[in-house]
Amino acid sequence: MNTLYDDLCKIISPEIVTTASDVMAEHSIDRWYASGMPDVVVLAQSTADVAAVMKYAHEHEVPVYTRGAGVGYVGGCVPVNGGIALSVAQMNEITELNPADGCAVVQPGVITGDLQDAARAVGWYYPPDPASLKECSLGGNIATNAGGPRCLKYGVTKQYVLGMTVVTATGKVLELGGRCHKNKTGFDLSTLMCGSEGMLGVITEAILRIIPHPETRAMLGASFTDFTQAAGAVQAILDSGVLPSALEITDSFTLAAARDYLGEENLPPGDAYLMVEIDGRVGSVAAEISSLQKFLTDLGALRIDVAADEAECERIWQLRRDFSYSLRHTGLTKLNEDIVVPRSKLTDLVDFATELQAETGIPIACFGHAGDGNIHTNLMVENYADPEIKAVADDALDKLFTWVLSNGGAITGEHGVGLAKKRWIKQALGEEVFDAHQAVKAALDPKGILNPGKFLD
Repeated sequence: MNTLYDDLCKIISPEIVTTASDVMAEHSIDRWYASGMPDVVVLAQSTADVAAVMKYAHEHEVPVYTRGAGVGYVGGCVPVNGGIALSVAQMNEITELNPADGCAVVQPGVITGDLQDAARAVGWYYPPDPASLKECSLGGNIATNAGGPRCLKYGVTKQYVLGMTVVTATGKVLELGGRCHKNKTGFDLSTLMCGSEGMLGVITEAILRIIPHPETRAMLGASFTDFTQAAGAVQAILDSGVLPSALEITDSFTLAAARDYLGEENLPPGDAYLMVEIDGRVGSVAAEISSLQKFLTDLGALRIDVAADEAECERIWQLRRDFSYSLRHTGLTKLNEDIVVPRSKLTDLVDFATELQAETGIPIACFGHAGDGNIHTNLMVENYADPEIKAVADDALDKLFTWVLSNGGAITGEHGVGLAKKRWIKQALGEEVFDAHQAVKAALDPKGILNPGKFLD
């Protein structure tokens, strides 16, 4: 007999409460390597459903793990202590798209790409663009403060959150912020929820800022002899007064994997590749692309591919997406670490990764968002499930994170901490800041029922 199931069926519709084995299994994992089976799954349809569940869970001290699309990379929604897996995936309506107010009102299960498409259809733009935008949900984006290639120019998710509805651990419904673009009334609790990884409340609606869509975009793909030369070009571009919408860099290991996967003839020469995207008015974009082409040639680019329209831009972005597929094609397990370093440390990071690879025997691929120092440093291991291999890989991660922190960086820029980086959270925050996190947690979740077992435990 499942008392939890029976109790929940009394306070919300039994149709949205389930212990079906396939649904339970789906809600036991995300894209990382941990799993934990919930005792029951609730497929919430409304704020009222969430409030009822949270009030019950608080009274009975039942763990609650909120889940959106379930495509995270750090085990952030995995129900490691059982309890209730609370899915908001079916709360997936764009309830308002209002260019006059410059905002969209959405439920947390809306897929990020769907909001982008809806805004584009009326000439407006929602800029945050995580790589998984066609499958990740906005509630999860807020919970992890997700970024993407275009955050160099446009910022990450928190810059687009005007307000939200949040259900607390005790079942209270809070209306935070609003639809005004300037609001300095009280503490900025909406921003506090951004990046809170499901530990401070359950987001059931969000008011998001949208902006006019750029008139056009164009891109350059420039290959260089080595990573040092390409990294130097990154800073030179920014020093020149140009602010690209995206500035991506790729190392030699990733290019080698791509050549093996896509064919030598489909890849540019050199051991480093730089992608530069410019957007704005037609005339200014054309002028900046022409100027940048000459600029990169003078900096020693081996070859420059120019994409002057939407279709050609997509061709270059497809190459960027193919880098991930190329790494998977190696047959190795990719530990995708989203570390961040100051831009001046880009070359030092790749040099350290090369040394770490030689020391551990684990291939390391570096590529990602050069403009903001968020380089995805991928440890390519044979079988992470093997205890011996896992021990070597975890030791390599420890060395990587220690180096990053000692060089003024951060252990996560996009994915969050979750379970994957729990081991390093005190090192990353420091004791005093960690204690401050726990104080905020205790104030909003006094019984510790929201996403327990993660980095604050």
